[in-house]
Amino acid sequence: MKYIPAKTIVTKTKSPSSWFGIDYNMNIYKGCCHGCIYCDSRSECYHVENFDQVRAKENALQIIRDELRRKSGTGVVGTGAMSDPYNPFEKELELTRHALELIDAFGFGAAIATKSSLMTRDIDVLSGIAEHSPVLCKVTVTAADDELCRKLEPNVSPSSERFEMIEKLSGAGLFSGILLMPVLPFLEDDQKNVLEIVRRASECGARFIYPAFGMTLRQNQRDWYYNKLEEIFPGEGLAEKYQKRYGNYYECRSPKAASLYKAFAAECDRRGILYNMKDIIAAYKRGYEVRQLSLFDGPDFF
Repeated sequence: MKYIPAKTIVTKTKSPSSWFGIDYNMNIYKGCCHGCIYCDSRSECYHVENFDQVRAKENALQIIRDELRRKSGTGVVGTGAMSDPYNPFEKELELTRHALELIDAFGFGAAIATKSSLMTRDIDVLSGIAEHSPVLCKVTVTAADDELCRKLEPNVSPSSERFEMIEKLSGAGLFSGILLMPVLPFLEDDQKNVLEIVRRASECGARFIYPAFGMTLRQNQRDWYYNKLEEIFPGEGLAEKYQKRYGNYYECRSPKAASLYKAFAAECDRRGILYNMKDIIAAYKRGYEVRQLSLFDGPDFF
């Protein structure tokens, strides 16, 4: 594991109410080895060189401890925005686990986004956080079929394992659900795939599914994605379809987005699954508002 210097790790978000009610962002690792062919974090604007190489930030736990101690107020700390906090190296390093223990100790909440079933290892820590603060477990699933999943996301837990993880998280009483994004045009944007994900999510106890029926493409990410399409689906002309329909547009909305959303929303309503952002935020934070204001008003614990 290569370590890189860092001055700060826990940063304040610009608009905590807009994206899952997250107040702070935390990225302990840089880069990702999951190999997802569509990853937006490859985009040039993020300035992540050698993206497929995972690097950890030096003295991460000490920095996180000091930053949490200095925060003027508690809130929800989100992780998983730029790199998955449960990459394969986390199994041995346990940096994410120990960071969650610090989040627990200082009275913050946690919102995690991952594709790795390793998150189940930390159910005990997450349950401890949930005793005093909101916890949100977001599991990305975009393909109901494991075979397709392995083509698009080759180095990470297949969809079936992620559904099993949601069942374990939900069974432990943690507020868990699915990030249904990106839904790749011409590959995943069919009603059968979307409704199967809703069905399986319901069966494993998911509380929410947040969708985006399309994807983003920009700069070098677009070239990478097109090359991978030609490599994985030879002769199907998928890159040409994208070029013809989207050109250099950043937002590549599925041609079926409207009809997919209608069918998706109807099925979620039928099964009692949340899918609007404001409803998800309200549900996972319900009951914590008063307690958050009074926690740890006394002296520092460290």
